[in-house]
Amino acid sequence: MLSLDRVRQQIAAAEQHQAEQQRSERARPPVPDWLLELGLNQDAAAVYVHVGGCWNAGGRSKGVDRSTALRALTEGVAACPHCRPDTELGVLD
Repeated sequence: MLSLDRVRQQIAAAEQHQAEQQRSERARPPVPDWLLELGLNQDAAAVYVHVGGCWNAGGRSKGVDRSTALRALTEGVAACPHCRPDTELGVLD
């Protein structure tokens, strides 16, 4: 009987862990559609435009709207070569 109680405790703990993961996923803010990756220092201009969720976007990225991403591309900010936001936005060189 002791092992059955232990199994039940482990099942309850696993169910609780799964419920906590689901709650945290629902509470997570949505991924922005577009990202601007900023330079190294505070005053530096943006260095890349990314599609939201790009695996190559650095930690200095911030979410922006479509018009801001378009403007950045037309003003010379480089498009990420991996996620190709210029193709997604219809802006090609």
